[in-house]
Amino acid sequence: MASSLSEKLADTLRERINRGELAPGTVVIEPALAQEFEVSKTPVRESLRQLTSEGLLQVLPKKGYLVRAISLNDVYEVLELRRLLEPHVAGQVATRHSAELVATLSEHLKAQEELAVSDPIASMHAARRFHSELCAASRNSRITASLENCLAQTARAHYVLPSMQPYMSQSEELAEHQRILAAIQDSDAAAAQQAMSEHLDSIRRAMLEES
Repeated sequence: MASSLSEKLADTLRERINRGELAPGTVVIEPALAQEFEVSKTPVRESLRQLTSEGLLQVLPKKGYLVRAISLNDVYEVLELRRLLEPHVAGQVATRHSAELVATLSEHLKAQEELAVSDPIASMHAARRFHSELCAASRNSRITASLENCLAQTARAHYVLPSMQPYMSQSEELAEHQRILAAIQDSDAAAAQQAMSEHLDSIRRAMLEES
């Protein structure tokens, strides 16, 4: 029970950190969180240890936990890892996708397109769900966990790094997602890998203003 509760707490706190609601430099302490969530200190402590192991928090002896900053070098490393893993995943999914998966991916892209003007943040979340769905479809729990962390860190950079460049245009991102999905629907592994590679290169250029 405590483990399940600690996982839920970790998810909530992780999202706050990634959205910048818990900004870098913020100190969080067990008693305050236990009071806020109306739980005992044990699941809070477990959740904070989990986030520390993920590199989001740093232990401050006898004080609490410090929300760690994210640097441009962190962004470079995250995007490099995504560039290594996501094309592989896209290629794998293309060879063994189901009609249900394609339908789900299509729904995410539909939401991304429809919300682009009225709710850009929700559109961004739909785009992230597209990537998350592909990660989960890899059927490799370690790859999925690594990429989910990378996706969260990519999103976090936009919230907490003042120097971070604006993301790629919504229309460009949607078009690249549609090319990835089309290759998967065609069961073309090579095309899916290529489309994902090009998409990640676009993300890197947009975020780090590279030519």
